Formats: sequence, structure tokens, C-alpha cells
Amino acid sequence: MATNILMPALSPTMTEGTLSKWLKQEGDIIKSGDVIAEIETDKATMEVEAVDEGVLGKILVAAGTEGVAVNAPIAVLVDAGEAVPSAAPASAPAVEMHAPKPAPEAPPAPAPREAPKPNGHYEADRGERLFASPLARRMAQQAGLDLASIAGSGPNGRIVKADIDAARGKAPAASQPQATAVAAPPAPQAAAPPVLAKPAEITAPHDAIPHSSMRKIIAKRLQAAKQTIPHFYLNMDVELDALLKLRADLNGQSPKEGPGAFKLSVNDLIIKACALALRRVPDANASFTDEAMIRYHDVDISVAVAIPDGLITPIIRKADQKGLAAISNEMKDLAARAKTGKLKPEEFQGGSFSISNLGMFGITSFSAIINPPQGAILAIGAGEKRPVVRGSELAVATVMTVTLSCDHRVVDGAIGATFLGAFKAIVETPLSLML
Repeated sequence: MATNILMPALSPTMTEGTLSKWLKQEGDIIKSGDVIAEIETDKATMEVEAVDEGVLGKILVAAGTEGVAVNAPIAVLVDAGEAVPSAAPASAPAVEMHAPKPAPEAPPAPAPREAPKPNGHYEADRGERLFASPLARRMAQQAGLDLASIAGSGPNGRIVKADIDAARGKAPAASQPQATAVAAPPAPQAAAPPVLAKPAEITAPHDAIPHSSMRKIIAKRLQAAKQTIPHFYLNMDVELDALLKLRADLNGQSPKEGPGAFKLSVNDLIIKACALALRRVPDANASFTDEAMIRYHDVDISVAVAIPDGLITPIIRKADQKGLAAISNEMKDLAARAKTGKLKPEEFQGGSFSISNLGMFGITSFSAIINPPQGAILAIGAGEKRPVVRGSELAVATVMTVTLSCDHRVVDGAIGATFLGAFKAIVETPLSLML
């Protein structure tokens, strides 16, 4: 029996994706567990496994197709020897990949109402239905325009506000006052939203690079985060000399090669320091929801990693409970697989707190945007030699500036300041990282 293979939902927020590659061809035998396609989601390119057996009868969505909606048929699976349908079977059961639920059936369309008498919604001479928005009808009445003479640009030829605006620009000015004088007063209606001015056309020589699915999602999420989350920022300078000495000592004790070898980075130590500070200040390891304040049991640190299409945040789970060598090796593996799009969803979805480090690029300080639904993100600047005052003496120390971006609904100023104080104490007396 022919069955549809549906576009899977590989993350909770996924509504569409790009079918980047088919790994099976029409006529191939499919077994349960076979990897049949690669799908680009908002965060990574993932392999999709089949959960049923049969023959790949027909591919409905070609490789490279963007904007494929979740639960849309992408291929047809048939039994061996069964005739292959020319299109997706309308009533065939769906073969789920990674067990996404099929989209609910659309409710039946309401029965058409009995046609009223010509009153401006119909063309009086021919009795044909004219589709127009209520605002467009009112504007046409006020301007003395005949809807029958206006071509609609909306869905199914619907006449919308833009069509009336265009028609008013062509209509004789003298006819408008007369029409307004005889028109019935319009019914009360909410004011239309303001129309934003179109951006100026780009005329300079340039290349237009189409947005990837990941870049589109990043843009939407960061814009929503900045617009809907009340950000505020706390800065603190932290001395690094003791941390750098500990790092050098530990790296000097690492085996040159073998399973026990490691090479700690400053970022590895910062991850552990941040995790321990969150364990000491659990109110900062939290998220805001409309129903409750969520305080996480585990300290799961999301670490921002730059990849060719944008940014991804692989997660070090229970970072406060792991040793420095384990964090270092795990972070190297996650970052390498992130850059090739091979992370599993559970390796980058979730997390209770984020770190973004631009110190390696020489950035001394910056303010990061919170990664929803988390309550805070710590931006790490570069360590640099700066003058410091110790007692009454002037000295030179390696100092970095860190900036905590807080969601004021869950992490207020006192909580944020307490967390930064704990983080500073751990970094400046880093032997606690070994406990």
C-alpha cells in the first residue's frame, strides 16, 4: 500500500526546512533505520532515518528545495512490486520520520451564503462577486471608485488597500469630493496600522546572497528577543593572571598524546567558573514564563560557536559536575561537529545559561543578546595588560571585561551583581576549579 513520507519536525520550533539532499533514489529498497535524506533546519543539517520498510516509489520534493512545510509529503513509499502513484496519495497513511505527528486536517470550508442584492460587493450589471477587504470597500466608497473597475492584487484577486491607493492615484481629482458628499458615513473601524516607508533601493554595485534557513531563523529570534525581553547590562573587570598560571601548569602536566591528553583553553576554564558561579547563585540559573519562574536543577552551559551560516550554541550539560579536561575535550568535539552541521538536536537545544566569547578576536567588551528562553548571557572580552591599584601601589595585571546581559523579569540587578561577584572570585582564585 502506498504511503506518504512526511517532512519531519526535527526541533520544537521548526515549521519549515530545506530538503538539502536525498541519500536514496527512486526504486531503492528502504529498511527501518536507513538514512534516506538530509534536512537543513534552523540550526543544522541533520540526517533523517526511515522508520518503515518498502521501496522509495517516488520523490515528490527535489533536493535543494527550500521552505518545505513540516508534515508536507516529500516522497511516496510503496510495497515491493506495487505500482507507483504519479503523485502523493490523498488518503494514504503517512510514514513518519523521527515520529512527527501528521498535520491536523483542515476544517471543512463553510457553505457559501446566499448571494445578497447588488450593494457594491457585486458588479451590478453582471451579478459577479467582487472580493474586497472591508477597508478597501470603505476607501472606495469615500473616493467614489467603482470596485468593478479595479483589479485586485490580494489572494484570489481580492481587492486590498494598496489597490485602492493605486486607483486613487489614477482617478480624476474632481470626482472625489462629489462621491464623498453622497457617501454614507463609514462604520466605526479600528485604525489601520501605520505603513512603514519602504527602504531605499540599493543601487550601488553589490552581490545578493540569499538567506539560508538558519540565517532567517536567527534573524527572527534575535529580533524577537531584543524587542520582547527587557535587557539590562552589568559590567565587571576580572583579573586573569592566576587563571592563566593554573592553565599553563595543567597543560604542562598533560600527556603529549593518548586518551588522557588535553589542552585547556581559557574558555574551558571560564565555562567551569561560570557553572560553579551559577551553582552558588541559583537564582541566575533561571528563566521567565508567564505562569512561573523556572529555576533549573542542572547547570547546562550553552556556548556560542560561529559557523558558516551563522551561530549555534552547543551545550555542556551539568558543567559544574565535570572536570576541566572533560569540558575541554567535549567542547572541542561539539564545536567541530557544529561547524560541519552534525550536531544532534539534544546537543544544541535547551541550556540554562549562555556564554559568548569574542576575546580571541581582540574585542575588549560587548553586550550579547539573550538566548530565549534563558534569563542571561555572559559576554567575555579579551584579556589585556592594564594598570591596577593594589593597596596604595600601582601594578600591572591581565584584566578582562565581562558583561552580563540580564532578562530583568527574572534576573534583577542584585542577582546579576551577586553572580558576577561569585564568577570574579572563582576566576581570581581558580584553585576552586579543581574541587
